Amino acid sequence: MTVLFVNACMRGEQSRTLELCREYLEGKENVVEVNLAEMGLKPFDAGMVAYRAQLQKAGVFDDPIFDLSQQFAEADEIVIGAPYWDLSFPAALKVYIEHVSVCDIAFHYTEDAQCEGLCKATRLTYLTTCGGFVEGANFGYEYLCGIAKMFGIPEVRFVAAEGLDIVGIDVDVQMDKARAQMAKLD
Repeated sequence: MTVLFVNACMRGEQSRTLELCREYLEGKENVVEVNLAEMGLKPFDAGMVAYRAQLQKAGVFDDPIFDLSQQFAEADEIVIGAPYWDLSFPAALKVYIEHVSVCDIAFHYTEDAQCEGLCKATRLTYLTTCGGFVEGANFGYEYLCGIAKMFGIPEVRFVAAEGLDIVGIDVDVQMDKARAQMAKLD
């Protein structure tokens, strides 16, 4: 079983989100990490879209442009770690999803025009930390729920440590609440 860890913790080892992710992944075997801060992926521009579409039309999927999508589609479990930024997550994660979202690898359309997911993963676990209390405005989580459905991943799980930047709050208590939620996941 392969666990794909999509690390969107842009602050590296200083990230509290990454701290939670490392704890969650501890003891799991076959973890493959994709570190978005190190990758420097670029958003698709017109040339990249045309190139990828040309290869897709020809049925040529062995080009490196498809590597991230194939890796994602083949993983048995997906773990995404990303801080809560600007009502969702860092832009690097959206760019990564753009690279992963490939028709005929992550999903396809049936003859009756229905989108059908092709990913092997049985679940996607999204771990985040927030400076304040989100109170139902985590659009990044909602987006990932939609992507999981599109890709055929039946279960999405979510853990957040919230309120971490509020003056006077006990950060350790908030992190421990998230740890308790994570402990219930497996």
